[in-house]
Amino acid sequence: MEQQQPQQVRRNRNGVVQVLDGSEIQALVENEEAFAKFVDDRFRKLDADGDGRLSVKELQPAVADIGAAIGLPARGSSRQADHIYAEVLNEFTHGKQDSVSKSDFQRVLSDILLGMAAGLKRDPIVILRINGEDLNEFVDSPRYEPEAVAIFSQVDSGNNTSLRQFLLAALRQLTVDHGMPPASDSWVVENIVEPAMQELSSDQVDQPVSQEGFFQEFKKFLGIITRRLQQHPVIVAHTENTFDGSGIRRLLSSKFEFDKNEHGNAAIHLVYTTRTGSLKSSDFEVIDVYRFPNIRQVDAVVNEAFKMAKADDGKAVDEAEFKKLLAEILGAIMLQLNGNPISVSTNAVVHEPMSSSSSLLSPTPLSPMVSSPSE
Repeated sequence: MEQQQPQQVRRNRNGVVQVLDGSEIQALVENEEAFAKFVDDRFRKLDADGDGRLSVKELQPAVADIGAAIGLPARGSSRQADHIYAEVLNEFTHGKQDSVSKSDFQRVLSDILLGMAAGLKRDPIVILRINGEDLNEFVDSPRYEPEAVAIFSQVDSGNNTSLRQFLLAALRQLTVDHGMPPASDSWVVENIVEPAMQELSSDQVDQPVSQEGFFQEFKKFLGIITRRLQQHPVIVAHTENTFDGSGIRRLLSSKFEFDKNEHGNAAIHLVYTTRTGSLKSSDFEVIDVYRFPNIRQVDAVVNEAFKMAKADDGKAVDEAEFKKLLAEILGAIMLQLNGNPISVSTNAVVHEPMSSSSSLLSPTPLSPMVSSPSE
């Protein structure tokens, strides 16, 4: 719900492959004829027995694809994600139906897609093609030396730190702003980082290194990575957001919006029913309508808000009191963010074409899973 700030990443125009802002999804849903054909095709593929209705079992692939499209981990890997999968299934079946008609399937899918479109409109995702050009520009620019000094001072952990440890730790300090894809991604490690490391002298990489030696070897290392990226460009989904409390302020300023917001109500009800009426700071991991990007980055803010609202005693309350308490906590969070906004950048490697990321939702391009947050 926070205000999306303009993208600040510096890069060549041809590095931007696509901006996902929800407009294509919204256009599809609003085109009645096109959306009806879209639903017919998806429904037919899911209706394995051809009886004109989707059983709970037949709905499971659709639920899994929706989860993948919004960035949830696979079912069974997270208790909180499993709760959300259950809520999505419940939306289709109303919690009691054994099967779903095509019209019900179309109505629920329409609501879900429009919710995704609204999310992408609020927080667009920029799809980047990182091909070494920006990284080469960074290494040759006046930025390199002062930033390398700062990186060395952050990484330095003693005289016995090897060049390999320095290089790998330093690489994790670089972002798409420097022209570097997420260095923690397994594909990037296997295809870019490790092959580049192997080109360095094996006698040197496991030896301690001075600051001057690090500058030279890091530049050489980045030059090799640049060549690897030229041979194997990496597609990255990138977002930038500043959370300053304005979105919470708008939400709390309208009782109707707070009470009737579809995504908020579903999340609040989910937390209430699965927490037996008590509220904990970890609940904000699933109340995603309030747009906290990563609980680790707002832990202090949320915990302080709980203290301000005197809501950390674990006492059970009814749902009305629960909503009142939640509003007080959000108000406390808003005040803290007003004074100290949190800026967050997320980057994730896209390992397959956007148009085929979901068998249910393709060819509509949806949000890829963003799993590598960095500030």
